[in-house]
Amino acid sequence: MRIMHDLKIFIAAARLQNLTQVAHQLNLTPAATSAAIKRLEQQVGAELFVRSTRSLRLTKAGDTFLAYCQQGVDQIDEGIRQLQQQRQSFSGQLQLSVPSDLGRNLLLNWLDEFGLLHPDLHLRLYISDRLTDLYKHPVDVAIRYGHLADSSMVALPLCAENYRVLCAAPDYIAQCGELTHPLQLAEHRCLCFMLRDSTHTRWQFRQAGNPLSIDIKGDYISDDGDVVRRWAVAGRGIAFKSLLDVSEDLLSGKLRVLCADWQGESAPLSLLVPGRQQLTPVVMALRDFLTQKLQQQFDKTLATGIRR
Repeated sequence: MRIMHDLKIFIAAARLQNLTQVAHQLNLTPAATSAAIKRLEQQVGAELFVRSTRSLRLTKAGDTFLAYCQQGVDQIDEGIRQLQQQRQSFSGQLQLSVPSDLGRNLLLNWLDEFGLLHPDLHLRLYISDRLTDLYKHPVDVAIRYGHLADSSMVALPLCAENYRVLCAAPDYIAQCGELTHPLQLAEHRCLCFMLRDSTHTRWQFRQAGNPLSIDIKGDYISDDGDVVRRWAVAGRGIAFKSLLDVSEDLLSGKLRVLCADWQGESAPLSLLVPGRQQLTPVVMALRDFLTQKLQQQFDKTLATGIRR
């Protein structure tokens, strides 16, 4: 900050009353120190020093300004120190935006556990499937599915292997029949997710390297991922969900995977921040903590017999 630079030169000049000594102390040239004082005088609209060939002394205006100037510089320096200390500590407020389904059913408990490990950290949680603008909204970190479209953001992978699975409740399967091929989706009730007025109705699969895209007609549509999951558990139809979102339902038997020999769409999970300056120690610790939890959950779900 140039103004801080100029103010500190002014304070040193008021104390030493000699520009050469000021320049030597601050590792500047005499011309640079003189230019800084002239620049400051232009900004405040008053002469701050009476100059002689060998020394300078404060004017009345300079003497008045000095008290406020020293106080202001001290407060700004303290503010910078507090910010630097906060960046290095696990304290203060951390604001997170997380997806609806994952946030409620997995992340909420894990974030509570993380908070207990760091009692001086205050978490503020925003649960929504809407894409949060980290530049406009008061959010430090966003956790989101999918590939990063905004290259200006910094994305740290949390579970890059995650993918979508076709799933339905055992009651629905008993009533409507087992699905053996994705093309049979046209004969079933499908549950769709909507994001920003766009409904995800093209479901993509891959088997032995061969891609398959199917256009779905959704009988039930919601902009909340957790609602879609609840519909599936209630037996309303077939959902195409992130494996992580339905992992607990698969482990408990509330949902079953259909067409397990077909690879669903990739759904990598990432932690997003606006820039590298936001990668503070607490954010990196959160990333490591969640990465371990998510990978354990992912592996545990796969171990039940679900395979790509």
